Amino acid sequence: MKQFPESFKPLKIGSVTIKNRYCMAPMLLASCYGHNGQYTEQGMKFYEARAKGGFGLIFTGGAWADAEIDPFSDRKVIYTPSYSPSVFMASARTLNERVEACGSKIFAQYSMGLGRNIIGMHAPSEVPYFFAPDQMAPALTKEQIKRKVEIMVETGALMKNSGFAGVEIHALHWGYLLDLFALSLTNKRKDEYGGTLENRLRVCKEIVQGIKQVCGADYPVTIRLGIKSFLKGYKKASLTGGEEVGRTIEEAVRIAQLFEEYGYDALNVDAGMYDSFYYGLAPMYVPKGYIIDLASQVKQAVNIPVLTCSRMDDPDMSEEALRSGKTDAIVLGRSSLADPDYPKKLEMGIPEKIRPCIACNQGCLGKAFSGGEISCAVNPMVGRELSFGIDKAIIPKKVAVVGGGISGMEMARTAKLRGHDVVLYEKTSELGGNLIPGGRHEFKRDMNRLNEWYQQDLRQLDVPIHMNTELNSEQVKELDVDVVVLSVGSSPVMPNIPGIDDKKVISTIDALLEEKEIGDKVVVVGGGLVGCEMAYDYARKGKTVTVVEALDSILSAGPTVPLMNGMMIRDLFEHFKVEIVAGHRLQSISEKGVMVAPANGEGDAREIEADSIVIAVGYKPLPSMARDLFGQGVEVYEIGDGNRVGNVQTSILDAYSIARLL
Repeated sequence: MKQFPESFKPLKIGSVTIKNRYCMAPMLLASCYGHNGQYTEQGMKFYEARAKGGFGLIFTGGAWADAEIDPFSDRKVIYTPSYSPSVFMASARTLNERVEACGSKIFAQYSMGLGRNIIGMHAPSEVPYFFAPDQMAPALTKEQIKRKVEIMVETGALMKNSGFAGVEIHALHWGYLLDLFALSLTNKRKDEYGGTLENRLRVCKEIVQGIKQVCGADYPVTIRLGIKSFLKGYKKASLTGGEEVGRTIEEAVRIAQLFEEYGYDALNVDAGMYDSFYYGLAPMYVPKGYIIDLASQVKQAVNIPVLTCSRMDDPDMSEEALRSGKTDAIVLGRSSLADPDYPKKLEMGIPEKIRPCIACNQGCLGKAFSGGEISCAVNPMVGRELSFGIDKAIIPKKVAVVGGGISGMEMARTAKLRGHDVVLYEKTSELGGNLIPGGRHEFKRDMNRLNEWYQQDLRQLDVPIHMNTELNSEQVKELDVDVVVLSVGSSPVMPNIPGIDDKKVISTIDALLEEKEIGDKVVVVGGGLVGCEMAYDYARKGKTVTVVEALDSILSAGPTVPLMNGMMIRDLFEHFKVEIVAGHRLQSISEKGVMVAPANGEGDAREIEADSIVIAVGYKPLPSMARDLFGQGVEVYEIGDGNRVGNVQTSILDAYSIARLL
């Protein structure tokens, strides 16, 4: 059993004692809120699950405070056209009762404004919108600023009266309104809200002092603080952190000191802006704990607690950061979605049973930015705890799962939890399917952790697993089962072109499994996510890499690539000098490398030298035996890549959805 003594020491934030050092980061799920601004039963279940899971402090997702100057009708929280303070307070008190019953505290985060990140919102000065740089966000008048501050103070009183143990101010980070006030780049005001750093922070000072005045000096107020912007300019991130035109760590330290003077009780720190979003919501290409040392500089300068966010989901790393005094608490966002019981499992000494976040960003903010609701690629229940959970089956069935990839393992696990009699068949000597090659990248080691998590769960559930067992349709017909679930997977597409059998050519799977040695000059054919990740991996190892893509730009085919992932891949390509040959198709394999021609048929072919050619143009489902099983008196389902070629998120969700229906 592993112990984490520092992680489970109490922490004092203002007058409130938190039972341990693990905090759930603020994340906004629309399903948590009703049309009158109240917390829904689903919202309560969402937060209650994390409280039961051991988080000492829970921050709610950023509620919308201002319905006058910057109305935001899409976000049905707090102030809406049909807002009712009594309805909100009643629901909030119920929420607090449930969370406190688990020994946790809950702070309500709420926002003064989203600034240039949302079209139509105001900013301190005229600045270009992030998503529409040809349009300018209008500047707030002094009267509007004063009114916004009043609203923030009034909302603080509402939150206290609603039972919240404290409040968090959203947010001096990610380029939201308060961040725009604080940055000299975005604040060009000539009045008392612009100019010096103290003037640019005046709004933050007025908010906290106003809240303390109406709620009492001992009522805890924290603030989310981005301690480095990683910004070269509008829409241009600083991959290395140099050429900073946003917030430097030196300025962040001074801001932290001023916030302590103003009366803030704790700082919830992270990094980045939308313009550098891969340092705000870091994908797997960013190392874990990448801001620990930055946070440590802030902590050494103040006497109030510093809570550190941003890829802190390594319990050993976090324990050491706490032990060495680099931070006072650990803030988990995506990891609390992947496994709401994260702290509880540490407390129990079973960290290996934590379902890992793979930092893919597909289900969380990546999905939100594409118009969906925040969810989680590895945990299909997120945001649907009330309606999409695992219930016991009314009539248990005998279920055969054919294929031990991720979808097959999810199917076997969920069906077993529902009470079905499940047997899993895998044709190879290893479970995991495409998780195995997928986890070969150094930056995707969490894929291996996910594979290990599934396998240990199946062992704990005592699911019979037959390895090295490849079944054909006749053998499946002989099984005494009620349900057959086919999870046969996919294989790489290899184009039928001259020279495709050349020894220089290798599929993505074989390349990842290192079936052939990769030369110094590499051409990756296919600029989807798989191809781009391979290109990056080769480039970071010092190889000369070219990506050939038939479409006009990379990352255009397949499932939508989350904003932050795509931003970082493009900047990594620039940094490592990966050449992109877009709008070209592979024509043939030549003696020296590859021949490519314009995809539109206009122009001449060109040759690109290569020692190795990795084909990453997609995957195709393996042959299905489903139709051969029809008419046999058994239910037949196809899941995973056999149903639709996708990714971890689609594979898990499809399997979970079908398993719930058995």
